[in-house]
Amino acid sequence: MNPVKTTVIVFSATGTSRKSAMAIAKGIGCPVEVIDVTALADAVQPKTFGPDELVIFGAPCYGGRIPKIAMPRLAAFKGEGTPCIVTTAYGNRDFDDALVELCDMAKDNGFVPVGAAAMVAQHTFGTIAVGRPTAEDLAEDEAFGRKVLESLKNGIVDKTEVIPGNRPYKDGGNGGKFRPSTMDSCVNCGACRKACPAGAIGEDNQTIDNDKCISCFRCIPVCPMKAKAIQNPAYDEFCVGFNERLAARQESKFFI
Repeated sequence: MNPVKTTVIVFSATGTSRKSAMAIAKGIGCPVEVIDVTALADAVQPKTFGPDELVIFGAPCYGGRIPKIAMPRLAAFKGEGTPCIVTTAYGNRDFDDALVELCDMAKDNGFVPVGAAAMVAQHTFGTIAVGRPTAEDLAEDEAFGRKVLESLKNGIVDKTEVIPGNRPYKDGGNGGKFRPSTMDSCVNCGACRKACPAGAIGEDNQTIDNDKCISCFRCIPVCPMKAKAIQNPAYDEFCVGFNERLAARQESKFFI
């Protein structure tokens, strides 16, 4: 089977999950469409894929699980025996049950998992795995895509059994407890509110809803005025120990 098209369906607050999934798609080598379901402001348009297509699902790992707000958006898509690759980006600790959670969602919706990847990316908190995925990481992702393509030439084979993780899943997927602050340099352009995955930024573009915020910190890099930042001594203190605990380099892991 040679897919006629690859569709990357991704929830990627900081862009690393998307970057890695796109590298895999590059290795597949057929025309690529991207459906980014990250921003709450962008309504998800459900779609069904056929058995001659390939779908790559991508999302970050939050505490060993896929972010809870991401799952219903990813689950809006259906397959008809459609081969898929499930991927997660993890910040140098572990991906725990994130891949099997994605795998189960995909199978429940008519997809056939033919491969999986847990790819190291810079952690949202602290200074962990800074700069990853590197060019070398992305080259590995692309090579994995080529391996999946070679496997597909022998037919669509369900690879669920080779994907690590536990059922029932561990508790996770909630995000962190730290919240960004808004600086006086804010000009109320609305870029942060439009990009927020959780709808946690008020109409004034400054107020953060603590109950909705998942600490993805997406609002920080998208602000053109650098008006969003973490100004919390508790966060700084947390990062000291966090950086030390996750200092050891980890590698991406591929399953096929």
